[in-house]
Amino acid sequence: MKRVIILLLIFFIVAFTFISATHSLPGPKPHPLKLNIPPGWPKPAKDIFAGNPLTEEGFQLGKKLFYDGRLSKDGNFPCASCHQQFAAFATYDHDFSHGYNNLFTTRNAPPLFNLAWSPLLHWDGGINHIEVQPLAPLTAPNEMAENADSVLKKLRKDTAYVRLFKAAFGTPVINSQRMLKALAQFTGSMVSSNSKYDKVMRGEAKFTYAEDEGYKLFKAHCAHCHTEPLFTDFSFRNNGIDANDYLKDYGRMRITNDKNDSLKFKVPSLRNVALTFPYMHDGRLYSLGQVMEFYSTGININIPTLDSSLKKRVPMTNVQQNNLIYFLYTLTDTAFVKNPRFAQ
Repeated sequence: MKRVIILLLIFFIVAFTFISATHSLPGPKPHPLKLNIPPGWPKPAKDIFAGNPLTEEGFQLGKKLFYDGRLSKDGNFPCASCHQQFAAFATYDHDFSHGYNNLFTTRNAPPLFNLAWSPLLHWDGGINHIEVQPLAPLTAPNEMAENADSVLKKLRKDTAYVRLFKAAFGTPVINSQRMLKALAQFTGSMVSSNSKYDKVMRGEAKFTYAEDEGYKLFKAHCAHCHTEPLFTDFSFRNNGIDANDYLKDYGRMRITNDKNDSLKFKVPSLRNVALTFPYMHDGRLYSLGQVMEFYSTGININIPTLDSSLKKRVPMTNVQQNNLIYFLYTLTDTAFVKNPRFAQ
């Protein structure tokens, strides 16, 4: 009997050693991917994947993390709760997003696409690399209210994540650097470039009369900030909107401590703008009609840091405003917001 027990112990030790050794062996090499740079588009100013090679396995791991509520303290707030695909990965119909413990964010959630071209992130440019961006919402008490160590403990208990991390990075080690790299591979791969506007530019479609008239207005009054084809120049500008008395958010100045940056916010891309309402950094304008009216008559021209291009506002007739809105609707990329590759 004693001999049988000894033999069984030896068997289990050998089996455990074999399983452990197999588990720690490097997995198959991940399948490399290339960032989709549409024809005619500029190359990104910096390669966000220079130290984080883009792979199919990394992308799929990042996608799972993006939709996983366990990244938040109570499990209810994944990244996708504030960045919904049908709203071009913004928060649909809300000025501020709902967060942990019935709290709300203090800025309107920006959409997520074409991030590889954006040198600075957030409305105030306070984040300079896509890999560290998730730490801000993950640790904010009014958003996901978590910390990296706690999230990693949850992930390590899930055998599916052990397999996914091994597939993406060669070994099953789960750490914060790998988690952030995977999220960056997913969000950094989101490219929106197939709207009607893009099809017109490629000669595959034509604008209607109203859309064409709106495009002319856009090029005359908007294109210097919302530069094609990305429809932003990534600068920080004061567009003449008064400070929110409750939030007292002065934008870029909070990062630079330079009074000349007071009330300057990042110029948002106008791609998918019809889907990303409400508008402005605090979501105070709920329709494109209100945006047109603001630029036509509502700009506070007495703000010292107002962008020089807006000192005379942008006077437009009702017909011109409507035509401009018709053009902005051509920037909706239905293929992007319905792409199953980005869906949960």
